[in-house]
Amino acid sequence: MIRALISPYLPSYPATLIYMLQNTEYKAGPYLQWYWRTQNFTTVMQRRGLDRTKPARLLLSALWCGITVEVLAGLVLIYLGGWQDLAGGIVLGLALIIAYPVVWAHLLVLPLVAGRELSTRPQRQRLIQQSEIIFRQHPGTKIAVAGSYGKTTMKELLTAVLSEGKKVTATPANKNVAISHVQFAKQLDGDEDILIIEYGEGAPGDVARFASTTHPTHAVITGLAPAHLDQYKTLQAAGEDIFSVAGFVPAKHLYVNGDSPDARPFLKNSYQLFSGSGSLGWKTSRVDIQLTGTSFTLKKGRQEIALHSGLVGRHQVGFLAFAAALALELGLTPGQVSDGLAKTRPVEHRMQPYRLGGAWIVDDTYNGNLEGIRAGTGLLKEIKAKRKIYVTPGLVDQGAETEQIHREAGRLIAAARPDIVVLMRNSVTGFIREGLETGKFKGEIRTEDNPLEFYTNLAHFVASGDLVVMQNDWTDNYA
Repeated sequence: MIRALISPYLPSYPATLIYMLQNTEYKAGPYLQWYWRTQNFTTVMQRRGLDRTKPARLLLSALWCGITVEVLAGLVLIYLGGWQDLAGGIVLGLALIIAYPVVWAHLLVLPLVAGRELSTRPQRQRLIQQSEIIFRQHPGTKIAVAGSYGKTTMKELLTAVLSEGKKVTATPANKNVAISHVQFAKQLDGDEDILIIEYGEGAPGDVARFASTTHPTHAVITGLAPAHLDQYKTLQAAGEDIFSVAGFVPAKHLYVNGDSPDARPFLKNSYQLFSGSGSLGWKTSRVDIQLTGTSFTLKKGRQEIALHSGLVGRHQVGFLAFAAALALELGLTPGQVSDGLAKTRPVEHRMQPYRLGGAWIVDDTYNGNLEGIRAGTGLLKEIKAKRKIYVTPGLVDQGAETEQIHREAGRLIAAARPDIVVLMRNSVTGFIREGLETGKFKGEIRTEDNPLEFYTNLAHFVASGDLVVMQNDWTDNYA
């Protein structure tokens, strides 16, 4: 109780506030909701530390300066009040010192609110209109990448392969919203052969708005799964938004992941499907999955191409086959395709394997979804190891489907038959346990109260010959 009361006055408090801003993506509403339900600020940074980016450092410096000024002003008022025997000055000084945690927690929001107001002004719309002209007039092939998962992986795959024979530019990292597309348009030379544009989906209508601005000639839908259901409310609504890109490209240039079960209700016969079985008339065979990469053969008629990628997992085969087949369709040679795929590597925190002592760790801790769990548990089941360990906190933003999805996650984990399951204690842990019980899981279940401590000390937990699959992220702003 005492620690909770003094937590806003500890030296760690300013960094905690910036951390809370980062984990709510600098959104005022979610930040304030989290702030007001937090009773002890020493319990906040339990899953990771503050990412000291340049904006974070600037905000932290400004926060420290503001707090220092307010505390000094309070001390001066107390001193002057005592010297001149003015009770009002003493009371005001004490009030300033006592109130500074709440005052500065809210003053931090002002730049966010101001930025949001600016974003709704006509100047932002003018920037989008200017970028629309750039995209519309650009002569290159423009490939939109949309979906609930796998967008960045698909974008990086296409970029790596197509760059072997074309001048290709893609939106960087996971910059996939309107203002990111504006900045991307400004950097174009105009002579690119291919543009690859990632579309984020956060609320209904996003994908159609992005498509109307970027004018895609081709579109790839990587799959549909429950995600962002706090905004979309239903999977149907999310699917309608993602598949709205179909209204902006010819049907023969709309490519959909046929391995995505939730996407099937939205399919039409005119769409081009790709899957682990093949893509665009090419068939896959001789698939070999290792933690060092994925190998397979593409065959069409009498033509065969042996391919290898650094990406890991059977779920990647459909993506790899599509990237290769599309590159061939766009004029690249088999040799160029082979060279391009050979250069591909996992995106950070997305099925990224690495060695820790004598153990293999597969880091898939980027925010995930049920299809990601399906892929991760599939990999765990397929790869041989002395001891298999599965680690997850569960999934965020699942809306009304939270219970059902986490029970299904538990069943999927049980079916992979790991020796140990490590869960991070939170609001969905019980649902995962119920799924494990339904799936008749016979191994050991551990529940961790301090995820940051667990991940930091992972080397002490694993042994030589272990395979550890770590999936999904659960930031501190979720209960």
